[in-house]
Amino acid sequence: MTIDDIRPLYQYDRWANNRVLQAASRLSTEEFTRDLGGSFRSVRDTLVHIIGGEWIWLRYWKEPPTSSALLTGLRSRRDLLFNPNSFPNVATVQLKWAEVENEQIEFVNDLTDELLERLLPFRATHVRLAHLMQHVANHSTYHRGQVALMMRQLGAEPVATDFHVFLVECSSEAVPAQ
Repeated sequence: MTIDDIRPLYQYDRWANNRVLQAASRLSTEEFTRDLGGSFRSVRDTLVHIIGGEWIWLRYWKEPPTSSALLTGLRSRRDLLFNPNSFPNVATVQLKWAEVENEQIEFVNDLTDELLERLLPFRATHVRLAHLMQHVANHSTYHRGQVALMMRQLGAEPVATDFHVFLVECSSEAVPAQ
């Protein structure tokens, strides 16, 4: 995986996240926070989980914890910053999302192929930064799928966030259907 693979993957991730946030903004506050019995209770809780995940991994990539105590501290900080109750509506989630997204854009823009090969400690092994970055994009995709299901449960219309939709919508080479 090279920088030419990672950059479009993260452009896609931002595009898909923003589409889901726009769809969620059409929900009432009650719908946004309604407990639907999923792995994360509500649309809000799932969105906050996604952004909290992107935040903690970005911190990890920038400065991998050198001890279990530092990792525990990082997790505690994430749990405090991304407590779903701190986000009463979509607008508050969008503000935090923009913050994390801007930092993520800066990180991705500064990457090189060499940096993507860097091995980072992960559990009992070491994993390439490129693979951890793939994991985060995949993690977000998984949970956006959960949000789509929740939207349907609420009687709302989910949005398509498939990679091929991104490619068609964002490509200057896309040819109009005839």
